[in-house]
Amino acid sequence: MTLKNQVDRLSHLFEHLTLQAKLIDKENTANKSHYLIENSNLFTKHLFQTDSDMFSDYVDEAKSRLDVFIRLSNKRYSKAKMNDERLQHLLNHLEQQISAIHNAFSANNSLHQVAKLSFDAHKKARHKRIQRHQANQPKLEQLAQSVMMSSHQLYQQLSEHHEFERRLLLMVNEREEQRRQCNNQKINTLSAEVLALHQRLGRCRKAISAIERKIEFSEKSQ
Repeated sequence: MTLKNQVDRLSHLFEHLTLQAKLIDKENTANKSHYLIENSNLFTKHLFQTDSDMFSDYVDEAKSRLDVFIRLSNKRYSKAKMNDERLQHLLNHLEQQISAIHNAFSANNSLHQVAKLSFDAHKKARHKRIQRHQANQPKLEQLAQSVMMSSHQLYQQLSEHHEFERRLLLMVNEREEQRRQCNNQKINTLSAEVLALHQRLGRCRKAISAIERKIEFSEKSQ
């Protein structure tokens, strides 16, 4: 593929990425559970310098890298000597960013499903705390406060484990994409990493189930 064809392909691709990012950002902003993940970086620091929960910001950063690539590639024909290695490095990094954005788009619904579970759990706990407070005031005030503290700690643990689950899902998606694009020398290593991540994900989900059972038992005993 010629350099011009590469530039045309990437420019056309960014038109779609920009539109898709805006649509997903709009949906995420309207999602009540989004606040639970809005302070989390969507990508690793080695891939993006941007620190945001908005996909559009990351697409803009990648688009800026494409602009740099286009500018340098145009200079290539006006200079006697041009650093082709830098051009290739820019192109490789750009392809990695685009791939990561695509993966994040695909994982967005799963991440917000996990966030919604945590959001609903917090909402349910808050509602039950209000009900208990109204029913037991003032005779059982001290006991209610003790129960609420224990319940709050369990829900805090549940929220932390859901966040860990979310990060593991992102890592699995990243490794799977790397495995699809890598050469034969690294595929075994990446496959082992994917397996290990799935094992960690299984243990995490098992811990989530155990915490949920504790919450259920705690609420039934009140």
